[in-house]
Amino acid sequence: MDKRNLLLISNSTMRGDAYLGWCKEMIADFCHRHNVKRVLFIPYAGVSLAPGGLNKSYNAYEEKVAKVFAEFGVKLTSVHHKALPINAVYDTDCVAVGGGNTFHLVRELQRTGLMQAIRQRAYDGMPYMGWSAGSNVAGPTLCTTNDMPIVMPASFDCMGLVPFQINPHYTDFFDPKHGGETRDDRLKEYIMVNPKATVAAIREATALVLEEGHLTLQGRDNKMKVFYTTMENTKEYSLKDNLDFLLKV
Repeated sequence: MDKRNLLLISNSTMRGDAYLGWCKEMIADFCHRHNVKRVLFIPYAGVSLAPGGLNKSYNAYEEKVAKVFAEFGVKLTSVHHKALPINAVYDTDCVAVGGGNTFHLVRELQRTGLMQAIRQRAYDGMPYMGWSAGSNVAGPTLCTTNDMPIVMPASFDCMGLVPFQINPHYTDFFDPKHGGETRDDRLKEYIMVNPKATVAAIREATALVLEEGHLTLQGRDNKMKVFYTTMENTKEYSLKDNLDFLLKV
């Protein structure tokens, strides 16, 4: 029996919406379905949210997210306050991992031992949610992040809560005035040199949800793109499509 309960959100903000505004109802429903009253927040991706150093940035991040969660009756506390971070993972209803810089997030998750602790609890059924970098690290590696490597983690390995790579904030927009690579170009490079990989590229205002052994795309009416190594072309999937095949790649 698959015990995983995952909410993997592409993005936290949309133009014209409040922070986590577009997905607040989705998060609230996820928490209520799984009887979540306390959330342990992982702020390590938020390195520049306030001047004065990382702790102040983490404090600002916690305050910003906690305010949203409080609107639907869930108490959120950041792990950076905890003397024993691993113990905190075993004393919470849910873990939420915020977006920001994925490389810094992965380095801190590895350094603190949280990567393995969260993985174990998530496979045991603890609800896990993330957005942006927090969704990327649910895959096997960080290699399909969009972020600049501002620090060097011990490895690129991540939680492996799902067997496929995740690319948040996916866009296939092409600017004819820009001469660099498109997102498709970069993801195709990844699968060319990682021939066993599959990449789920999730657009803004969408999220992947895994519950009761079934994977679905939810959110606003948009499609996700899956990059396969065994197919010449990529393929798009809608909110109505069955995505369970991605759990077996």
